[in-house]
Amino acid sequence: MIRMVSKVTRSILLLLVSLVIAGMFIPGTLAADTAVSSASQSANVSVDDLMAQNPDALLIYSGAGLKKAVQEIGSTFTNETGIPVVYNFQGSGALLTQMEITHKGDVLIAGGSEAYDKAEQKGLVGEPQYLAYHVPIIAVQKGNPKNITSIEDFTKPGLKIGLGDVKATAIGTTGDKLFKDLGIADAVEKNVVLRTSTINELVSAMNAGSIDASLLTLDQINDKTMDTIPLNNLNPYVLVVSEGTTTFSKQPEKAQKFVDYVASDAGKDVFKKYKFPPYGDSQYQDVQP
Repeated sequence: MIRMVSKVTRSILLLLVSLVIAGMFIPGTLAADTAVSSASQSANVSVDDLMAQNPDALLIYSGAGLKKAVQEIGSTFTNETGIPVVYNFQGSGALLTQMEITHKGDVLIAGGSEAYDKAEQKGLVGEPQYLAYHVPIIAVQKGNPKNITSIEDFTKPGLKIGLGDVKATAIGTTGDKLFKDLGIADAVEKNVVLRTSTINELVSAMNAGSIDASLLTLDQINDKTMDTIPLNNLNPYVLVVSEGTTTFSKQPEKAQKFVDYVASDAGKDVFKKYKFPPYGDSQYQDVQP
């Protein structure tokens, strides 16, 4: 009897572990328009499943860090036009991979123009429209207990630094360029204890206090848990949020209508609400996409 119970227990444990591992490897989170329940928004489902549930909806590929702004704009767009929208929020690397494999979906909104350019070079999207600036900033724990005063301090021995994955996130690519330009990439890497596939995961780590500092963007700062330090010589590292229709959209007119709406004054006002300076802001006039 004891052996039988043990075997059953082991079987249950193995099943639970398998389910957890399977959940870890689901490629990103897809979210339905805000008219759908919040449970549906957080459910991990495939692109095929989501599109089957909403066959008339536009599928929007969007950088994870743009989620709040894009969902609010999409909800207003749907209310005004009656065109439903569903979303795939992930890091830029994952988005481009999924687009290239599936050739499904209608619009890409990338957190940086470099990621959009890669999609364009692959023939996945048309010409871009520019929406807003994604402004990098140093985030430290509230009160700055480690006395970090500049990005060069990321090299201090004993610090726990979290950064975006270079191949998966726009902020990871930006950080890599910044550290190399300053000649401190190797020294910083010695302190890196976390690399994430989305900027949202870095925010969670900062909020939890599991890292001392990170390179985030202005829109992701939680004033309750973080203090910030501006970057010197910032403009070469400012990202430009870019969007455009996919080359394989089955609803190109509706897709273009969504793109134009996001790029309108109303759309840019929403980005500004979430701390994305609108494209053309005089403070970043030297920034080129």
